[in-house]
Amino acid sequence: MEESFAKFLFQKVQKDYNLIWESFARAREKPWKEAEFLVKDYVKEGEKVLDFGCGIGQWYEVFKEKKVQYFGVDFSEKLIEIAKAKYPDANFQVIDGINLPFEKEFFDKVYAIAVFHHLPSEKIRISVLREIKRVLKKEGILILTVWNLRKKWKTKKLILKFFILKILGKTKLDFGDVLMDWMGAKDFYFHCFSKKELENLMFQTSFDIIKIGEFFVKKKENSNLYLVAQK
Repeated sequence: MEESFAKFLFQKVQKDYNLIWESFARAREKPWKEAEFLVKDYVKEGEKVLDFGCGIGQWYEVFKEKKVQYFGVDFSEKLIEIAKAKYPDANFQVIDGINLPFEKEFFDKVYAIAVFHHLPSEKIRISVLREIKRVLKKEGILILTVWNLRKKWKTKKLILKFFILKILGKTKLDFGDVLMDWMGAKDFYFHCFSKKELENLMFQTSFDIIKIGEFFVKKKENSNLYLVAQK
């Protein structure tokens, strides 16, 4: 993907989240129960934890139960406004999506829950991972989840559509990218990850994979991939 087009898509995702903030806030009021094991099994009391792409802070209370030092960041000003209003005792900040306002080796754990499928281009994903790695302590842990869109019938058809357009040279998107209407926004960007792609991203950024797996939210069609990796 051309760098200028990737930047355009990145900015569009940011604008789209500020557009759909009300519907998103209603849909994401609570964290996914099916994914809480990723916090309960890996976080220890007293650790510094970054919730990268925290949205409205829906995971804050789960982290709070573990008595950690919590920091939440997101590139949507609207979502951070809601997070701050809901949880005034928590630390929330707006970021540009790539550069993190933290010192080197600051965090024990970094979580990126349902974030990376909105990052356009492998180059941007690698840049974000390198920045996450910078703020992780030595042997710190990254826990990342993405929607497993390849298992959804709707997105299977879209993947095929954009695959054909790519072959014909009629789209600037990468293979595996789709645009679809979502929560009231038109042509919202998604990347449809495979496990192999996630593994390759870890290889390129020198993370050691501890575990990679799958969980379902409410029904089997709502599949998510998760990955646990160490710096």
